[in-house]
Amino acid sequence: WWNRKPKLFLMSWRPTYRSSKFRNVYGKVANREHCFEGIPVTKNVHDNHFCAVNAKFLAIVTESAGGGSFVVIPVTQFGRIDPHYPKVCGHHGNVLDIKWNPFHDNIIASCSEDSSVRIWEIPDGGLRRNLTESVLELYGHSRRVGLIEWHPTTSGILFSAGYDYKILIWNLEIGEPVKMIDCHTDVILCMSFNTEGSLLATSCKDKKLRVIEPRSGKVLQEANFKNHKVNRVVFLGNMKRLLTTGVSRWNTRQIALWDQDLSMPIIEEEIDGLSGLLFPFYDADTRMLYLAGKGDGNIRYYEITLEKPYLQYLMEFRSPAPQKGLGVMPKHGLDVGACEVFRFYKLVTLKGLIEPVSMIVPRRSETYQEDIYPMTPGTEPALSADEWLSGINRGPVLMSLKEGYNRPNKLVFKAPVKEKKGGVVNGIDLLENVPPRTENELLRMFFRQQEELRRLKDELTQKDIKIRQLELELNNTRNSPNINNNNNSSSNGSSI
Repeated sequence: WWNRKPKLFLMSWRPTYRSSKFRNVYGKVANREHCFEGIPVTKNVHDNHFCAVNAKFLAIVTESAGGGSFVVIPVTQFGRIDPHYPKVCGHHGNVLDIKWNPFHDNIIASCSEDSSVRIWEIPDGGLRRNLTESVLELYGHSRRVGLIEWHPTTSGILFSAGYDYKILIWNLEIGEPVKMIDCHTDVILCMSFNTEGSLLATSCKDKKLRVIEPRSGKVLQEANFKNHKVNRVVFLGNMKRLLTTGVSRWNTRQIALWDQDLSMPIIEEEIDGLSGLLFPFYDADTRMLYLAGKGDGNIRYYEITLEKPYLQYLMEFRSPAPQKGLGVMPKHGLDVGACEVFRFYKLVTLKGLIEPVSMIVPRRSETYQEDIYPMTPGTEPALSADEWLSGINRGPVLMSLKEGYNRPNKLVFKAPVKEKKGGVVNGIDLLENVPPRTENELLRMFFRQQEELRRLKDELTQKDIKIRQLELELNNTRNSPNINNNNNSSSNGSSI
């Protein structure tokens, strides 16, 4: 017995290591000459990323006086940005969220405090002058719009969540809302789709986590767990699981892993005692989860498995500069030659800096690493808007990064031609507008109507002046001597 006891003791304390190809993934910050400087990043406290990136462009919401704006910079145009660099500035309120179309690199959607959603087309090479005219203006929410998400497999379908507690589904082929999800009782904090876009998970300020069938708006599952106040949710690809970030009953930051039925969390794990919101990012190709805290400088990353321990901590990227938000490069924009599996674009507000951070798998071989780059969702939609709305579900069209990442996309975005309604002014229907719910909204509406009245009065005054000028010209023409002489000569000729 005495001989065996130390052996059992040692076995029980031996750490368990899993063999993982991503165990040594590390974060690499881009050199200063490959960063973007001099960008007046917005100071808005809304809990969003304020950044969107694709293989062509980087978009950042900026601080601006009067209305809302964002800059769009080609991803290869590094260095200091000119203070007078052209902006996208058509919104009448602060821009709260921006998202690139996953199937068209030149199309970006934005939403704002002015209760509108707008679709913009960015020319190849970037902007040469301020862009004020959007391709589409979408009005349907009665209050400000805080979130937008493109459908992951369908072209021309956009979801928007407003502070009126509603989610609208827009068909951009006709430029109209086609469905409304009205099951939330407070502000929607987050939206996330499963791989084929047949299910939508939402977190809400009413502390409930929901899984919704988006076309019918039916709530399939709902959870309200007292020990875990949910802030953000992300579907874990096709694993039929969800991960949420939130706060425990002791006010510590926490993550929880759920089955799709939301009966009980599979596991809960406390992260730390900091107060910043935790943003989750999931890479379905590597099954890696990244956690980045708002106001933190670090990014933790884990590997998700279907068996225990379910969540395997890998490493932590540390940086002294706090992040306000993070943009994520799509897979087809990564550098596969450097074994890059994920890339963040980190917003550092105090320095006006956008800092690319690459997550790299260390490999000695310079050949294409097929084991870390499986077939991945590409840039072609699997469904049209009408097909998806009719009830068809289809997984994403996959592409290989070995050959497909340089393939040009032939998809063309065509906006519907819509007649502008006479009663709509700056997004406000003066005849049938929903009553404002807060004093700020009332004041905003009052000032806009005052501006519109002032504009109409000026227009009326200009028209009055024009009418007087035309009357004077008409009187002068009648009283001119040439006309009188002609009249006299014609009368003399007739008498002869």
